[in-house]
Amino acid sequence: MSDIRRREFITLVGAAAMWPFRAHAQQQPKMLRVGFVGIQPREAPVYTNFLKRMAELGYQEGRNFTFDYIQTPDVEGYERNYRELAARKVDVFLAVGTERALRAALLAAEGKPIVLLAIDFDPVMRGYVASLSRPGGNVTGIFVRQLELAAKRVEIAREAFPRATVVGIAFDTISSEQRDAAAEAARKLGLEPRMIEVKGQQDYGGAFNAMDDARGQPIILPASPMFFRDREAIAQALLERRIPSVAAFRENMEAGALISYGFDLMGLFYDIAAYVHRIAGGAKPFDTPIEQSPRFYMAVNLKTAASLGVSLSDVFVARANEVRE
Repeated sequence: MSDIRRREFITLVGAAAMWPFRAHAQQQPKMLRVGFVGIQPREAPVYTNFLKRMAELGYQEGRNFTFDYIQTPDVEGYERNYRELAARKVDVFLAVGTERALRAALLAAEGKPIVLLAIDFDPVMRGYVASLSRPGGNVTGIFVRQLELAAKRVEIAREAFPRATVVGIAFDTISSEQRDAAAEAARKLGLEPRMIEVKGQQDYGGAFNAMDDARGQPIILPASPMFFRDREAIAQALLERRIPSVAAFRENMEAGALISYGFDLMGLFYDIAAYVHRIAGGAKPFDTPIEQSPRFYMAVNLKTAASLGVSLSDVFVARANEVRE
């Protein structure tokens, strides 16, 4: 065999020997690990919407993507569970809703990227990012101006119930700023704000008894993990006391609240998947702008209106989406 033929043979044998390794590498893409601590069950529709968008972007669970999710019964579990995610070596942390979630993620992440969905606080005012256009650290994502929405819900309550003199303002340990914004708006509109602290599912009935001497007057429900998670129990307690309510989440309205005005939570979970995708592709959080949510809506549950004997103007209902079932 000539030297030239021998070299060709060696080259072919070498290429053939390398082929299984190259094929194996193609079959084993890098696994993207996304870690998240939340209060809802893993199969909750909002999380399913996030996974749906991830799939559309090319991520398949178990093949090139892992959604490391830990459920916690309350915000007290954030710090411990985000540390657990850090021990699992996740690549990107999700921090959704409260300031406590972001704070816990920051303590655990040690500089790794965090995709934020700030619902209950302003990340710029609290100093977590330098600005929305250029965050300057390891945090980026989406921000909802919740305090403005809290005030707007009071305006909607005034429009829906023009003869009201009192408005109940429900709150828990993490929605006190929404409480204050709603109370200020109520006073400007000539309404007496009645603060109603809610401490948990066993307390709903007792808490809402504070409206016993103001039957037919509306109550405002805040954007809070507890009010979202326990929306059916809350709606039932309100309906039993015939209290009309204006809630932050559409899901509260679907569970039985009269009106909802706020952001599209399902849509926001869909949107934050794009941030994870950008980070996985090499984008750096410090110069990836934080967006403000463009998704807002108002909806009316006509079945609840009929049950409460509430008559809303045709103009008011026309501005909202109607839910009859």
